[in-house]
Amino acid sequence: MVKIIVGLGNPGDKYTHTKHNIGFDVLDVLANRLDVSFKRDKTFISDIASTFVDGEKILLVKPLTFMNDSGKAVKPILAYNGLTADDLIVIYDDLDMVVGKLRLRQKGSAGGHNGIKSISEQLNTQAFNRIKVGIGRPKHGMSVVNHVLGRFDKTDNEDAAIGIARAADAVQYFIETNNFNQTGNQFNG
Repeated sequence: MVKIIVGLGNPGDKYTHTKHNIGFDVLDVLANRLDVSFKRDKTFISDIASTFVDGEKILLVKPLTFMNDSGKAVKPILAYNGLTADDLIVIYDDLDMVVGKLRLRQKGSAGGHNGIKSISEQLNTQAFNRIKVGIGRPKHGMSVVNHVLGRFDKTDNEDAAIGIARAADAVQYFIETNNFNQTGNQFNG
């Protein structure tokens, strides 16, 4: 059995720790906890860290396709490993939730998130596990693009860090229980 944990974000230093890269940040926490390192995989256009937990292979995947083309990295990884959307968790930002809040869902629309839209289109389904981490709405008339591509301000840093850690906790709980419904009951909110 293999689990594919995908964190969404944009590659490159200028995007590091931006709100839109919260999926990458969650995977960094997980990689640290699992004592694994990311390696560039040109075949799958991703940075991938691999480990085993209780005999099960876990792949942490950061697509390097840029957010809007995330599905172009996710689909081949699933296909290569003989997996379906059922074996996938995608972690990403949600600007319709307060900073740090989590929402776990097993299916749903992209809700305007281009990374999720790309994955849904490539996999031809909206039914895959997802962990949304709240980044809040733009403040003071800031555009959505500037908001998601900006970093958290000092007032939101602590809540963002808590949300990132809780999202990593949720993934670890799921790996242990293999029950996404139960994980949602434990971590939603």
